Amino acid sequence: MPSFCIGRFAPSPSGELHFGSLIAALGSYLSARAQNGIWRVRIEDIDPPREVPGAASRILHQLEHYGLTWDGEVLWQSQRHEAYREALAWLQQHRQSYFCTCPRRRIQEMGGFYDGYCRERQRGPENAALRLRQHVPIFTFDDQLRGRVEADRRLAQEDFIIHRRDGLFAYNLAVVVDDHFQGITEVVRGADLIEPTVRQIALYQQFDWPVPAWLHLPLALNHDGNKLSKQNHAPSLPDGDARPLLVAALRFLGQPVSGGWQDLTQDKLLSDAVEQWNIALMPQQNALKPDA
Repeated sequence: MPSFCIGRFAPSPSGELHFGSLIAALGSYLSARAQNGIWRVRIEDIDPPREVPGAASRILHQLEHYGLTWDGEVLWQSQRHEAYREALAWLQQHRQSYFCTCPRRRIQEMGGFYDGYCRERQRGPENAALRLRQHVPIFTFDDQLRGRVEADRRLAQEDFIIHRRDGLFAYNLAVVVDDHFQGITEVVRGADLIEPTVRQIALYQQFDWPVPAWLHLPLALNHDGNKLSKQNHAPSLPDGDARPLLVAALRFLGQPVSGGWQDLTQDKLLSDAVEQWNIALMPQQNALKPDA
């Protein structure tokens, strides 16, 4: 593993970036830059039914407009299918996966967690999902902000889906394969993604790949107490002067901001934020989106 940090921001093109997205992008950017590391961008476009035409190009424009410039070329998951197929083939060859034909209704009736019903039933691929055969479940992991995080034991032990019944590659598989391919050493993302972390660590270990460090940021909430998201129509990041929203995001993350920031250029605002980046100042709790 390299001795320097390689971080990333990996949005899905299901809509444009909003304030919650800015927090995740800014946090991962500042963490990598504060360590003199590399910051990569990946477009997670493996779920065509959820994609919005033009959203990917708009996301890249928004990142550039807010001064969050990345290193190297953008990685597109839609161009990585062969890598995912190779990973699935390796798991099958090593008896670390199996086909499952259980309907979603059955799993819901059991409380939402899969019981391994098809594990030893030698199902074929027709109309089946592919599940990881969990060998060594991960029940805890260390987070740079939250310390030791404990997972729901039922979720941690579950043989989760890595290739969907509809033929699409599952998120947990694609993200692990791509983070390994890009050499990611640190994953900084929103706290809404804490839950799948133990599954991803388990997958890293079954591939015998190095596991990155983790940092899950607090979420920005709307006035209904729900996280800002594309699904609940969070407003897109505006064009124009990016500094007020950058300042709002920095303050949301507990980072110091100069009282005279209006006199700073956007580049200077961001370079100061890199120099002063301090995880110890960051709150763990989710909070309402501040007024910029």
